[in-house]
Amino acid sequence: MAASELYTKFARVWIPDPEEVWKSAELLKDYKPGDKVLLLHLEEGKDLEYRLDPKTKELPHLRNPDILVGENDLTALSYLHEPAVLHNLRVRFIDSKLIYTYCGIVLVAINPYEQLPIYGEDIINAYSGQNMGDMDPHIFAVAEEAYKQMARDERNQSIIVSGESGAGKTVSAKYAMRYFATVSGSASEANVEEKVLASNPIMESIGNAKTTRNDNSSRFGKYIEIGFDKRYRIIGANMRTYLLEKSRVVFQAEEERNYHIFYQLCASANLPEFKMLRLGNANNFHYTKQGGSPVIEGVDDTKEMAHTRQACTLLGISESYQMGIFRILAGILHLGNVAFTSRDSDSCTIPPKHEPLSIFCDLMGVDYEEMCHWLCHRKLATTTETYIKPISKLQATNARDALAKHIYAKLFNWIVDHVNQALHSAVKQHSFIGVLDIYGFETFEINSFEQFCINYANEKLQQQFNMHVFKLEQEEYMKEQIPWTLIDFYDNQPCINLIESKLGILDLLDEECKMPKGTDDTWAQKLYNTHLNKCALFEKPRLSNKAFIIQHFADKVEYQCEGFLEKNKDTVFEEQIKVLKSSKFKMLPELFQDDEKAISPTSATSSGRTPLTRTPAKLTKGRPGQTAKEHKKTVGHQFRNSLHLLMETLNATTPHYVRCIKPNDFKFPFTFDEKRAVQQLRACGVLETIRISAAGFPSRWTYQEFFSRYRVLMKQKDVLSDRKQTCKNVLEKLIADKDKYQFGKTKIFFRAGQVAYLEKLRADKLRAACIRIQKTIRGWLLRKKYLRMRKAAIIVQRYVRGYQARCYAKFLRRTKAATIIQKYWRMYIVHRRYKIKRMATIVLQSYLRGYLARNRYRKMLREHKAVIIQKWVRGWLARTYYRRSMHAIIYLQCCFRRMMAKRELKKLKIEARSVERYKKLHIGMENKIMQLQRKVDEQNKDYKCLMEKLTNLEGIYTSETEKLRSDLERLHLSEEEAKIATGRVLSLQEEIAKLRKDLEQTQSEKKSIEERADRYKQETEQLVSNLKEENTLLKQEKEALNHLIVEQAKEMTETMEKKLVEETKQLELDLNDERLRYQNLLNEFSRLEERYDDLKEEMTLMVNVPKPGHKRTDSTHSSNESEYTFSSEIAETEDMPLRTEEPSEKKVPLDMSLFLKLQKRVTELEQEKQVMQDELDRKEEQVLRSKAKEEERPQIRGAELEYESLKRQELESENKKLKNELNELRKALSEKSAPEVTAPGAPAYRVLMEQLTSVSEELDVRKEEVLILRSQLVSQKEAIQPKNTMTDSTILLEDVQKMKDKGEIAQAYIGLKETNRLLESQLQSQKRSHENEAEALRGEIQSLKEENNRQQQLLAQNLQLPPEARIEASLQHEITRLTNENLDLMEQLEKQDKTVRKLKKQLKVFAKKIGELEVGQMENISPGQIIDEPIRPVNIPRKEKDFQGMLEYKKEDEQKLVKNLILELKPRGVAVNLIPGLPAYILFMCVRHADYLNDDQKVRSLLTSTINSIKKVLKKRGDDFETVSFWLSNTCRFLHCLKQYSGEEGFMKHNTSRQNEHCLTNFDLAEYRQVLSDLAIQIYQQLVRVLENILQPMIVSGMLEHETIQGVSGVKPTGLRKRTSSIADEGTYTLDSILRQLNSFHSVMCQHGMDPELIKQVVKQMFYIVGAITLNNLLLRKDMCSWSKGMQIRYNVSQLEEWLRDKNLMNSGAKETLEPLIQAAQLLQVKKKTDDDAEAICSMCSALTTAQIVKVLNLYTPVNEFEERVSVSFIRTIQMRLRDRKDSPQLLMDAKHIFPVTFPFNPSSLALETIQIPASLGLGFISRV
Repeated sequence: MAASELYTKFARVWIPDPEEVWKSAELLKDYKPGDKVLLLHLEEGKDLEYRLDPKTKELPHLRNPDILVGENDLTALSYLHEPAVLHNLRVRFIDSKLIYTYCGIVLVAINPYEQLPIYGEDIINAYSGQNMGDMDPHIFAVAEEAYKQMARDERNQSIIVSGESGAGKTVSAKYAMRYFATVSGSASEANVEEKVLASNPIMESIGNAKTTRNDNSSRFGKYIEIGFDKRYRIIGANMRTYLLEKSRVVFQAEEERNYHIFYQLCASANLPEFKMLRLGNANNFHYTKQGGSPVIEGVDDTKEMAHTRQACTLLGISESYQMGIFRILAGILHLGNVAFTSRDSDSCTIPPKHEPLSIFCDLMGVDYEEMCHWLCHRKLATTTETYIKPISKLQATNARDALAKHIYAKLFNWIVDHVNQALHSAVKQHSFIGVLDIYGFETFEINSFEQFCINYANEKLQQQFNMHVFKLEQEEYMKEQIPWTLIDFYDNQPCINLIESKLGILDLLDEECKMPKGTDDTWAQKLYNTHLNKCALFEKPRLSNKAFIIQHFADKVEYQCEGFLEKNKDTVFEEQIKVLKSSKFKMLPELFQDDEKAISPTSATSSGRTPLTRTPAKLTKGRPGQTAKEHKKTVGHQFRNSLHLLMETLNATTPHYVRCIKPNDFKFPFTFDEKRAVQQLRACGVLETIRISAAGFPSRWTYQEFFSRYRVLMKQKDVLSDRKQTCKNVLEKLIADKDKYQFGKTKIFFRAGQVAYLEKLRADKLRAACIRIQKTIRGWLLRKKYLRMRKAAIIVQRYVRGYQARCYAKFLRRTKAATIIQKYWRMYIVHRRYKIKRMATIVLQSYLRGYLARNRYRKMLREHKAVIIQKWVRGWLARTYYRRSMHAIIYLQCCFRRMMAKRELKKLKIEARSVERYKKLHIGMENKIMQLQRKVDEQNKDYKCLMEKLTNLEGIYTSETEKLRSDLERLHLSEEEAKIATGRVLSLQEEIAKLRKDLEQTQSEKKSIEERADRYKQETEQLVSNLKEENTLLKQEKEALNHLIVEQAKEMTETMEKKLVEETKQLELDLNDERLRYQNLLNEFSRLEERYDDLKEEMTLMVNVPKPGHKRTDSTHSSNESEYTFSSEIAETEDMPLRTEEPSEKKVPLDMSLFLKLQKRVTELEQEKQVMQDELDRKEEQVLRSKAKEEERPQIRGAELEYESLKRQELESENKKLKNELNELRKALSEKSAPEVTAPGAPAYRVLMEQLTSVSEELDVRKEEVLILRSQLVSQKEAIQPKNTMTDSTILLEDVQKMKDKGEIAQAYIGLKETNRLLESQLQSQKRSHENEAEALRGEIQSLKEENNRQQQLLAQNLQLPPEARIEASLQHEITRLTNENLDLMEQLEKQDKTVRKLKKQLKVFAKKIGELEVGQMENISPGQIIDEPIRPVNIPRKEKDFQGMLEYKKEDEQKLVKNLILELKPRGVAVNLIPGLPAYILFMCVRHADYLNDDQKVRSLLTSTINSIKKVLKKRGDDFETVSFWLSNTCRFLHCLKQYSGEEGFMKHNTSRQNEHCLTNFDLAEYRQVLSDLAIQIYQQLVRVLENILQPMIVSGMLEHETIQGVSGVKPTGLRKRTSSIADEGTYTLDSILRQLNSFHSVMCQHGMDPELIKQVVKQMFYIVGAITLNNLLLRKDMCSWSKGMQIRYNVSQLEEWLRDKNLMNSGAKETLEPLIQAAQLLQVKKKTDDDAEAICSMCSALTTAQIVKVLNLYTPVNEFEERVSVSFIRTIQMRLRDRKDSPQLLMDAKHIFPVTFPFNPSSLALETIQIPASLGLGFISRV
């Protein structure tokens, strides 16, 4: 197919653009040959007419399909050209955040200017052992490829890292070296890999500086050779450096810095050790302040200085040498501050006592005057004379700077030499991998000698690169037997010849340097004359005669000739060097010892950069003449030689290329500048690689991959059984031009663009198929939709019509009902209106009549009240008038009568004085007398009547008087009461008045209150109404709040439940972490143990002489022996007060310090016990002496028997009290030490408790013996007493009487009481001392716990060290611990022997005393008594036991037993033919018999031999899963037997009575149980490693690469890197392979009788390994992140879950370990567009970390063009939603993680006596008991 046919409508192309370099556009119509214009539509929406070049008529580059965009390998692109490469890199860098991309054999690394989490140890482990094409591009993949090729091909390798400043060369080289150091490890114990990595900080500090492009720019090139031994472990390294930029020491451009070391020194000037350097701020020194930027943001120079010093120390540079280096560097800074003053134009001087020069001379140890003189003068030598000439100020300044640069270069050289010495190894180097970190192609506005050398080196490297690429292409074609056609590629040999050939640029430069009056101008003219118009690559600028242009492979570069000669000479004054050589500072002359550079007497200027040869120390020292000749070598000549040496090294190795790209000049993270990127791609050779690949057959497919991808283009009849022939037939039909493809042996090779054409055909076929499928499906869907709509319409019509009828009937009913309702409603309305009117009328009438009546009443009331008022007023007026009238009349009458009386008086006075008067009076008197007489008569009659009446009245009077008297008295009382009442009334009146006033006041207040009440009532009513409203609202709020509270209660309940579950999980995690930490330490200890054994074996092989003395066995063996060493004599003697303390078993390797301290404490307790034993011996001696004194007395007295009885009672009470005190001590220890039971010191307590238990048992035995002896003696006494009373009663009575007389009995009783008190006080003091000792022990245990914690911290720090350093430290610690332990054990053994001897002596004394007592009693018994009452000897009986279920063997048969039962046992035969766990049962029955014999030595020996033999078997056959599984099962069964038959109640619950009888009786093997548990943990971890090694090769192939569901996923085009195909070839693993292997593992474990819980843990661990490795590979493989692959993974996981269900292991927790993988697969399949999708993803992926989610989204790659990529905005949305999630930043899962294992107690129902030993085991020498 012609290329022009691809330019059809909608085809996308690339067109040049001045801003974006290349811009994408789309064709609006088909291109036809002859068209001069292309109609294009740009992506921004504009239309463009693109004119073709009329000369070349070259069409624009076609754009690759979207499916190929973002490929890992640029050579996988169908269209290979510059815009495709640039676009692919930009998409990967910006959209996917991927900085590494393959370009054939080149790794392109783009500097992200941001720290990325892709360099951790987990990433290193993921890339280790992987093929280069299987994983995503990475620097680790290149390093792994180099390491594998070195081991496979046994050929040295090189990694060439190049790029311009700031592109990340140094970092890439550093990561490559870190990979080698991590993967290979060190062959020696000197931690060479750490030293190799430690060389980086040193070289960066002295060779790196801040530039405008890079904050940490390497200003020199280096080539580091990392040496490996035959086992491919690092043994050493060597460094070569190139072109150090010396000019930076004395000059820095704006915004740049000098070398880092100077600023680190200035920042650390305040340190005490730096005071002598007299440094200060960097701005105080001329050499560090010129750039104006002394500080780098984010960098602490003080900390960097500490890192530099630490690295120097690690590399063996002593403190004195370090201070010497800093002294020289400080001297350079002070030298830069030396100032010159001009005397005239040709001379200058330095001010007297110039401080900077004085400090420089002091630091350098040179004479001030001499240095001052030669800084201002120079020596000129001629053939006859020597002159000293002053120099000008400018020349002196240049000479000072040249001296500073020379010193720094020498110091740099010296440091490199010492680094190489530190990295040098005495072991022979087998191979090496070189890492070349060298500058890339440079071009600036002004280019000088430095750029010329750099570009010359890049020309050489580019030539080597082109040849290597060409060679690989040729090898690939020859391998596939494709006809070889010469590929035209750019050969830069002419450019190299222009530079280095005879009469080349360098030769002419060296020749001009030899000329006495050579200048840059004359050299330029020679260049023009020699090369201009003769070499096409050499040009002359039009406007300059002091420059030249060279056409390099990357670009044209114009070089300025000024300074070339002086920089090429690179000289310094000889006299200044001599002054420095004469320095008193010893280190300074060392720098110039091997000085073989030229020292010119005619020039003082120096170059900007100088090369360093490979190893200056290796340069030969020849004759003086030869040395002088060597001194004349120029910089260019030396650089050319070094470059030739480098090229020879590279050509002798297999190169690997890393090209570092700087994405922008502003150091912005993940910002891509297309212009800068294209410049660097052109300069670094990436585009040349693309061009070479495009010139041949860049696209390569295996036949299987091609068939799988393009099966859709084949018809069924085209498919043959032979895939190769099928592909050939199809290609012949699809592509007519056979030159566009070639068939190789295993691959099909395509020209550029053919894959895109095939993809177009495939897409068209799929599109047509999709259209047909869509057409059919849409028709079917529409037909189904129509039928559903028709059926729905009929149903709707039916229901609508029914609804309408029902609505009409309802309407009629409603109308009738409405009429009736209206009738009654209207009637009701009218009636109600009438009632209202009537009621209103009546109410009005009532109110009106009431109103009128009230008015009439009020009128009548007013009239009545007026009449009354008038009556009273008129009455009052009449009375008033009457009183005035009467008063006036009476007054007038009085006045008148007075006047008349006065007149009468006057007449009477006159008459009295006359007779007539008397006469008249007498006449009147007679009349009166007569009248009086009549009156008297009448009065007498009246008198008589009255007298009668009087008598009557007197009686009445008397009675009345009495009544009156009584009434009077009563009245008097009433009067008094009235007076009192009157007083009261008055007071009441006063009170009434007051009350009235109060009433008035109250009324007024009442009125005000009523007014306020009215107001308050109104306000209250309003408030009540408001409150009602608020109440209503509050009720609503209350209901809402109640609802909310209920919901919150539910939420809180759920939250609390979740929190409880989380806390429970956290506690479980903490427990698992602690268990994991312990098991990891155990694993580390076992690894160190194996390492120690290996080292010991190597030492034995090296020395080949058996080492005299103690032969060290396995460390666990030795530790077990030391831990369980008992004395057989102690076991045999049951009267030992305290048993030898057993040191605690070794759980954690670094707890040995705690163990040693406990041993020390136990030793102190032994000493105290010895003191107590001595005191007991002393008391026994006192008792013996007293007994001897008593024996001197006559033995014939019976009273002495009573005294002996008292002595026995005394001893018995003493023993009883001792027993009680010991029980109390044991109880106190058990109660007080309970919290520390689980502490590391707990075994010491357990040993002490065992000792106390043994003592109590011995006391019980002694008590029984004493009771028996007492009963015997009492019976003898009773037998003797009657005889004595009969035969010798007189004497006995006399004796008794004498004793009574003398008070001997009382004295004996008093003495006994005093003795008891003394013993009691002693026991109390001993109790207190024991309590104090227990308290001290507890305090010491607490301190030991603290010490243990400190040791754990030290252990954690130790674990941070590299593996080899950790091994060394652990071995040293272990050796020291074992030595101390052996010494302590020897001391304990001596003390125990001493104690045994004393106890034996004590036993003999007691036996002798008892015998003497028996003899004394027999002597007091007469023969007759013996005859009459014979006494039987009493023996101490021993309880008989049933000993069934035990196996007996001889001591000498132990090794035979271990050999036949463990070492030579075949697990397969035992597992198939015998009961599971048979070896464990046999061993336990042997232990039971040794326990029955009370033979601790036999028990210890058997258990120790068993443990060591199991370890030996596992070490020998540790790679066999069946063997490891067998011994894990048996070890656990042995452990369960020791628990089941230990006699502890917790383990005896499920035993039968017969099994309880088989429990151990004499020994507590709890500590051995812990040792066996540790052994089981080690075996479990070894089992996990074995199954991991078996499963690991299957996982990636079976879970990821194999197409379990055929045809779901298609294969994408691949590049030059070989990738593992997703199509299963022969020999590849599938999911069925994994399932078969899992079945094999499960069946083997079940056959061996492994505990079900342990099987679940193993299965959980296996599934974790499967999930972790699968997910890690998924996260590192872009080609696996697609929708179809997610479906494959989910199907594979479902198969694993089905396997779990078949095996009833769903509750093992294995499924949960696959949850991250399941969620990753779901993430590949879910929609990834909207915010709802983002929310769903965030909630779904709970088991994945944020980094993993973002990584999967970034890696997601559509396999078909119908799929869509994940947008950058969607990924940012995910990141924003997950920003608050607190999870690990680690990207990969830890595939090496081992879950902590537990061994739940699983008792056996098998009876020991029923076990039969088969003859096949060869155990005939043991017998059943």
